[in-house]
Amino acid sequence: MSTALVRTAPDRERAAHRDPDILRWLGGYTSSAVGDSVYYLALSWAAVQSGTPAQAGLVTAVSAVPRALLMLGGGVVVDRYGPRRVVLGGTGVRCALVLAAAALLLLTSPGLWALGAVALLFGIVDAVFLPAAGALPARIADRGQLTRVQGLRGLATRLATVVGGPLGGLGVALGGTVGAFGLAALLIGVSLPLLFGVRVRELPPDDVRSDGTPSGRTPSGDLRNARHGVLAELRDGLRHIRHDRVLLPLVVSIALGDLGFVGPMNLGLTLLAEERGWGSSGMGLVLAGFGVGAGAASLLLAWRGRVPRAGRVLALGTIAGAAAIAALARVPSVAGAAAVALCIGLLAGLGGALSGALVQARAGAAYLGRVTAVSTLVGFGVAPLTFPLVGWSIGAWGTGPVFAACAALCTLSGALALAVRPLRRAELPR
Repeated sequence: MSTALVRTAPDRERAAHRDPDILRWLGGYTSSAVGDSVYYLALSWAAVQSGTPAQAGLVTAVSAVPRALLMLGGGVVVDRYGPRRVVLGGTGVRCALVLAAAALLLLTSPGLWALGAVALLFGIVDAVFLPAAGALPARIADRGQLTRVQGLRGLATRLATVVGGPLGGLGVALGGTVGAFGLAALLIGVSLPLLFGVRVRELPPDDVRSDGTPSGRTPSGDLRNARHGVLAELRDGLRHIRHDRVLLPLVVSIALGDLGFVGPMNLGLTLLAEERGWGSSGMGLVLAGFGVGAGAASLLLAWRGRVPRAGRVLALGTIAGAAAIAALARVPSVAGAAAVALCIGLLAGLGGALSGALVQARAGAAYLGRVTAVSTLVGFGVAPLTFPLVGWSIGAWGTGPVFAACAALCTLSGALALAVRPLRRAELPR
C-alpha cells in the first residue's frame, strides 16, 4: 500500500463529520449501498420475469450460501491484505459482475440459471467484501469517534434503503432490467474514486511482528504452506475472540440477536401483512415506521458521538426490542404496527451501532477483518438461509408463535449481554 495513503501520525482527534477521510469513505459507502439496493431489485425483477415467484426467491437467496460458507475465510483475506485494498478490489469486481448481468440481458434472454450464477458470484465476492467494509471504518477513524461513525453508517444504510427502491423502479421503467443493472453498476463504480482517496492508519506497533507482517498473519512468501497459513490465521482470530472477556459474549449475543431479528423483519413481515390483509401499502407503512426509527437512532448517535454505559444500554435495548418484535404480530391495525415497528427500528438501530462500535473498539487492529467476519456471519450468511424455515413455521402455526419464538432468541441475546459482567460494564473509548 502506498505510504501516501497511510496516516502515519495520530492526527488531533476531530469530529467524524469534519474528517475528510471519513467523509470520502461515507460518500463511497453510500453510493455503493444504493447501488446494491438497485442491483437486488433488478435481480429480483429479472428473476420474476424468467420464472415463478418461488424460483425468483431461490435466485435472490442464493447469494447467502457463499457468504455463509466463505465469510470466515474472507476475514482472513481482509487481515492479510488490508481492508482498504480488499474494499477497492471487491468494489471493482462487483461493478464488473453487475455490468456483465446487464450485457447478458441486453444480448440474450438468459434463463434463471444465468441469473443464479450472477447472484452466486456476487455472494462469493461479498464473502470477502463485507468483512472488509465492516473493518475499514476502524482503520480510518479515531477511537473516540467509532460510535459517531457507526451512526453515520446507519444513516447511509437507511438512505440506501429509502432511495434504492425508487431508483431501481425508475431504472426499470426507463431502461428495463438492463437499465436498472446499468444504474446499479454506475452507482457502485462511482464509489471507487472516493474510496481510493481514503487513507488508513498504520497498525499499532503491538500488532506488527518483527518481519513487518501483522500479528496472526503468515508471511506471504511462504507459498508452500498457504492453505495451512489461512487455517492458522483463522484459528488465531478465533483465539483472539475467545480470550477477550468482552468480544466472546458480544459475538455470541450478536449472533443470537441476528437469528431472532432477520427472519421476522424480512419474510415474516411480508407474511404478517398478508395474514392481516394490510396489502402492499400497509406493509410499506410498517417498513417506513421501522426506517424512521432506525434513522432516528443513527442520527442521534452520529450527533452525540458516544453513549455512556454502552454494554448496559445495548443489553436493555435488545430486550426491549425483543418485546416489540413479539408485540408486532399481535397488533391488528396498520397504524399500530407502524408505531411498534418505529420502536423496533429505534432500538435495533441503537443496538446495531453500539455492538458494531464495541466490536471495533475491542478487536485488535490486525484482527479486525476476522472479528468482523465472525460477528456478521450469522446476519449476512446464516440468517437468510432460515427464511424457508420461517415461512414453513408461519404456515404451520401462524405469525404469533413464530414472532414470539424469534423474540425469545433476541431476549436471550440481551440477557446474555446483561449477565456477563465484562460486557455489561463495557464502555466505548472517549
